[in-house]
Amino acid sequence: MAKLAFFDVDEQEQTILLRAFGGDKTFEISFHQKSLDIHTAPLVKVVDGIGIFIQSHITQEVLDLLHQLRVIVAMSTGFDHIDLEACKTRNIMVCSVPTYGDNTVAEYAFGLIIALARKFKPTFERVEKGFFSRTGLMGMDLKGKTLGLIGIGRIGSHMAKFGWAFGMKVIAYDLKPNAKIAEEFGVMFMSLEEVLQQADVISLHVPYLPSTHHLINAKTLRLLKPTAIIVNTSRGKVVDTEAISATLREGRLGGVALDTFEGEKVWIEEEFLKRDDLPAVTLREAIESFTIMRSERAILTPHNAYNTREALERILFTSAENFKAYFRGQPQNVVAGM
Repeated sequence: MAKLAFFDVDEQEQTILLRAFGGDKTFEISFHQKSLDIHTAPLVKVVDGIGIFIQSHITQEVLDLLHQLRVIVAMSTGFDHIDLEACKTRNIMVCSVPTYGDNTVAEYAFGLIIALARKFKPTFERVEKGFFSRTGLMGMDLKGKTLGLIGIGRIGSHMAKFGWAFGMKVIAYDLKPNAKIAEEFGVMFMSLEEVLQQADVISLHVPYLPSTHHLINAKTLRLLKPTAIIVNTSRGKVVDTEAISATLREGRLGGVALDTFEGEKVWIEEEFLKRDDLPAVTLREAIESFTIMRSERAILTPHNAYNTREALERILFTSAENFKAYFRGQPQNVVAGM
């Protein structure tokens, strides 16, 4: 019998996972509401497989405590929270959920665009105080504006469709231009610099890789129109938080919405607030994100773009299927390079 352990799962998610496994006697399953780290790993010393969300960071130190581990299922599309080289050295396979919420994340991202364009944040804050003046709340139409997509994979393709439906001109930067999307929604592919220079609205949909680290930084921000809007629902480190903060202070940005951002774990993961040993870089990033949050032209949300009932079920059911496939000897959704 294979022993599996899931981390960061609440009672609702546990119920869905049990339904996904359908009483399969091949597995002995345990659930843990905390993240997997060096402190919680001893709870599951003897385990064959672990299922984790992005809050769990799998390092060499964590792996050293899991002597029997054979497979990790990332319950997410991204897997930059897992030390893949350390897993390869230990012959531990890593699987992910390559698609579960393409429309889900795109809907959220476009919602953030509308919220920035129509100044929802200061509007709602003002009304909550019983103040109904419209002074300073003038927004902008999206129709006729240029939507710039950085990355036009599955999520970016949905964004292209939404932009087209709103009457926007859609331009995009991607290493692999999609001819079908270009034809269907009139998307024009350009260089990164051209997209940043021409777009009124920029939405980021790239994985976090060494090549995308701080893709949006002090230098690239200078290419933007001073009224441009930026939305990031990909990975936090794609955007230089300090550079965004400085650009907002200087009044060179129309608005920014970050569903994921550097320093987010300090605010999102409660255990970090109790620690007195935070790395200086992490603490500085958290302070910068707090500075951004105070701006009327900025919206920060807690990595929530994926979070719908439908998407969560798809994530959990696919994760269960990944485990079943691995222990049948037919692994699926294996992370590239494993």
